[in-house]
Amino acid sequence: MSRVRRGFKARQRRNKILKLAKGFHFSRRTKFYHAAETVKRALHYRYIGRRLLKRDMRRLWITRISAASKSVGTSYSRFMGQLKKNNIEINRKMLSEIAARDFEGFKAIYEATK
Repeated sequence: MSRVRRGFKARQRRNKILKLAKGFHFSRRTKFYHAAETVKRALHYRYIGRRLLKRDMRRLWITRISAASKSVGTSYSRFMGQLKKNNIEINRKMLSEIAARDFEGFKAIYEATK
């Protein structure tokens, strides 16, 4: 069996990791071993962060709707229950935008639920 010279493929693999390590400090950017560890961790946190963002945004929407519904005299859960009961299908994202930017529109939606 002939010997495999690994120069090109090994360098290609290392350069791929080092390219991802751009912007890191000290040996985390220049040395392959440290860069590989850091890049692996960074990619994992990126994956987690995408899920946390969805969670945080939903919390923000619910907080906005809750604050607006309290100012018209009801609780968040009662307001959402009334929306569902009256078949008003509007998602939390749009409802929170209406509550934050157009309070008169939110009041109109509240009146429609009564």
